[in-house]
Amino acid sequence: MALPSLFRERLEQMEDTRNHRLSLLQKIASRKFAISSLKAQMDSLDSNYDHILQQIRVSKNEVEELEELEKQKESFYGLERHKMERFLAQVENFVVDCQMQVQELRNKINELKAIFVEVKANNEHLNGSEIAAAELRKSVLSAAKENLDRSLASNYQIRTQLQKQLHSLLSEKNKESFASCVNK
Repeated sequence: MALPSLFRERLEQMEDTRNHRLSLLQKIASRKFAISSLKAQMDSLDSNYDHILQQIRVSKNEVEELEELEKQKESFYGLERHKMERFLAQVENFVVDCQMQVQELRNKINELKAIFVEVKANNEHLNGSEIAAAELRKSVLSAAKENLDRSLASNYQIRTQLQKQLHSLLSEKNKESFASCVNK
């Protein structure tokens, strides 16, 4: 009877060994599954990292483009501001010139009036040649006055045109400034 008991012991050992191996195989399978799961998570994280890195590169390029556009805009507005300042200086010089011409015209008109009053007062005392010279002087001064009147009218027209151009430029600048603010 010792043989069956030995045999049974041996069967139990084999059964224990088999159960132990099955347990180890289950643990190995479980670990392999955990490793596969972790590898999948790592692959997913790598993919997300690559995607985010690409988005950062795109964003960086967009920022660089926007910075370049901002530099171009500042350069453009600097040039336009300089042109505007030159134009305003020209307008101011033109206004000063017009004012000086108007003052000259007023002075000549006053001079003509004084000469005319003097001619009237001395009309009785003048002889024929003096009257002719005075009339010639009067016609020359009248022609000069007419020329100055035409020049003054032309200057006023030019001044009005320059004011319209200035107003137009300022309106365009304001529209561009507004448009650039809206586009941001």
